[in-house]
Amino acid sequence: MIIDTHIHLDDSRYNDDLDAVLDRAREGGVKRFIIPGAHPDTLERALEIVEANSDVYFAVGVHPYDMDSFDALDFDKYAKHEKCVAIGECGLDYFRLEGSDEDKLKEKERQKEVFRAQIELAKKYKKPLIVHIRDASRDSKEILQASDAKEVGGVLHCYNADEELLSLAKEGFYFGIGGVLTFKNAKKLLNVLPKIPEDKLLIETDGPYLTPTPHRGERNEPFYTTFVAQKMSELLDIPLKNIKETTTQNAQKLFALR
Repeated sequence: MIIDTHIHLDDSRYNDDLDAVLDRAREGGVKRFIIPGAHPDTLERALEIVEANSDVYFAVGVHPYDMDSFDALDFDKYAKHEKCVAIGECGLDYFRLEGSDEDKLKEKERQKEVFRAQIELAKKYKKPLIVHIRDASRDSKEILQASDAKEVGGVLHCYNADEELLSLAKEGFYFGIGGVLTFKNAKKLLNVLPKIPEDKLLIETDGPYLTPTPHRGERNEPFYTTFVAQKMSELLDIPLKNIKETTTQNAQKLFALR
């Protein structure tokens, strides 16, 4: 089977046909789903979904773009839920920094502050991290190491193919691989994929975003993890059955899935 380790089922783009989306995935061999926490406004919807579906789990966290909502989020309420399996997605994203150099510096510092706080929460609740990194590899790695994030480990969601981050595999971190692997311009990821330890590979969609070939331009959904697994199998020259088994075992280990 396949586990989709990062799927925003609480996004409004799934509201009209969520049951059909899940059924298509299940029929295609996707048997577990993890909804990451991104913004507090969607957490109640995530709870509704996990409580209605035995195979769906969730995480609680604040995406760096939504860091201003961090202080208002009741982490305790969600982190203690029996189906909360991680803290995040949290991390650093410098891609959309705006304003003066001073403004950008202030935003970076606030992102770092919120990231560190969520690492401490992961350690408090003894749950792994779901880490978002974009244009911020060095700072992210420094914070993870300085904060002893290896105590809980986690996943580098939508792994950005920066080889500087590969050493985190030795510190309990996994690498989430999604639809980008199937893109024609994904040369960097294609080159680095064989360097990732097999026991640290995870599969994800990041749906409704980053839809893989041959469905680019459409809404992404969990069934499309099958295309990612197939591409991974081809590139690594590993039987598809083995890719599914290995990534499933990795996900079960990291997130303590039943």
